[in-house]
Amino acid sequence: METIKAFCKRKNIVFSARRYGIDALGAMAQGLFCSLLIGTIIKTLGEQAGLPFLVDAGSYASAMSGAAMAVAIGFALQAPPLVLFSLATVGYAANALGSTSLIPDQTGAGGPLAVLFIAIIAAECGKAVSKETRIDILVTPLATILVGIALSAWWAPAIGTAATAVGNIIMWATDLQPFLMGIIVSVLMGMALTLPISSAAICAAFGLTGLAGGAAVAGCCAQMVGFAVMSFRENGWGGLVSQGIGTSMLQMPNIVKNPRIWLPPTLASAITGPVATCVFRMEMNGPPVSSGMGTCGLVGQIGVWTGWLSPSERAIANGAAAITPDVMDWMGLILISFVLPAVLCWLSGKFFRRIGWIREGDLTLAE
Repeated sequence: METIKAFCKRKNIVFSARRYGIDALGAMAQGLFCSLLIGTIIKTLGEQAGLPFLVDAGSYASAMSGAAMAVAIGFALQAPPLVLFSLATVGYAANALGSTSLIPDQTGAGGPLAVLFIAIIAAECGKAVSKETRIDILVTPLATILVGIALSAWWAPAIGTAATAVGNIIMWATDLQPFLMGIIVSVLMGMALTLPISSAAICAAFGLTGLAGGAAVAGCCAQMVGFAVMSFRENGWGGLVSQGIGTSMLQMPNIVKNPRIWLPPTLASAITGPVATCVFRMEMNGPPVSSGMGTCGLVGQIGVWTGWLSPSERAIANGAAAITPDVMDWMGLILISFVLPAVLCWLSGKFFRRIGWIREGDLTLAE
């Protein structure tokens, strides 16, 4: 046992929830953002502006999502160069096969989830053999790629089927019980966005679109805009921008010190979620990853907009169709994304400050 521990330490192989559940998952979301998400935005802009170059550029970026996710995961796991570069092939295969299904005539939503599991294992196997032989240039890529391809062929279709089933259950339940599920999805996805895990990767893994995607957008916006407005007196305009358009994860150290500061944005998400699903029937039919982005770079709002004009493949598979947005659609998007979170968190934050649950300095961001 001690020999194995020493070997893993020498190879920087760390079996921990933080490395796999936080570092790798967060990196996967960044890989998704830099490929599928940005590609979809570019393609949509190209289609609306009538610029074929942008349409092609967006398509190329989206096509590399599997490779981008796997390389990002390998980077987070501190993989050596030969392992890191080999993961591009592994990610492509895992994403492609994870997008298939064991059920005939169905597609799978588990491409990102398959990439997460398979890229981690392939990366650690590649790290284990890296520089152990004099022909490392052959052995390391062979081990990484063959392990990754074999696992992709073995596991990915089943992961795709399972992820699709889970996502379909969430979306079915949201359609059936929009009030209750609007609260549940909004609160959980909003909290996941603030925690050091990736709400974007979770939404992508389960292919959340439609009303469930809209509820997820609402919850994420409530956290980001809520913390930004609530902490304005401590952090000023810089904090407003860094949290409102960046990430509410910046408040995580303060939440650990005083968990009660998390109540206002969480309560706001419990309100905006069902408002989105029941009042405005707001759907997010862009790329599923957009459901978990909130106001980060306005990606959640762009996802709703692109879903109106040109639904993603996943959304179309779930029954979505292009629409021409009316005043009610735009009003719902603006209220859910910006106005309601700001007002609700400002009011509840003021109340919690008055009763002493939030003290001066509790929301100050670390420099």
